[in-house]
Amino acid sequence: MTKYVINSGGLRKNPEKNKLYVAEILKDLGKKPKVLICFFAQKREDWESDYKDYVDNIQKILPDNLSPSFDLAFPEKFIKQMGVSDALIIPGGDDHLIQYWLKQFDLKKIWQNKTVAISSASSDALVKHFWTCDWRQNMDGLGILPFKFIPHYKSNWGADDPRGPIDWDKAYSTLENYGDKNLPIYALEEGEFIVIKQ
Repeated sequence: MTKYVINSGGLRKNPEKNKLYVAEILKDLGKKPKVLICFFAQKREDWESDYKDYVDNIQKILPDNLSPSFDLAFPEKFIKQMGVSDALIIPGGDDHLIQYWLKQFDLKKIWQNKTVAISSASSDALVKHFWTCDWRQNMDGLGILPFKFIPHYKSNWGADDPRGPIDWDKAYSTLENYGDKNLPIYALEEGEFIVIKQ
């Protein structure tokens, strides 16, 4: 059974919620879990610097009794890296980029019985349908998680965007009427997460 920890994004702005998120990811994985961090939603040239910052931030908020080890994911080693990891964290980024990389793998197979933590665009990637803040439209995810999703809900995300502020009620309504209308919608405020096991 795979455990998914699905976050809305905005963790940097919500340090207390970020603490809870990290604690949930590492829960029940022992005192020295192996954590793979995957930046497939980011530009390749940023992976190493983002990885260092991300690990540094996690180290600051770790529960006292845990000493995880970390590794940076690469596409050519991803299957092997998943095999020796207890948890995978995929931060957000670009909706198209993350799907480009993830579509190349049999995800359910390679991360079976692992903890998979996703946030913002990487959460979008795994659901059936989502509304994206970047494109301000509905899109299809990979359908691994059977629901619809809106990240950064009710936040001031993109407040400086020339398109103006996001109409969150309209976003919700359009997603409600998009794709499979029987699926539930999770519209999570920044820093919030849900846990699903399947």
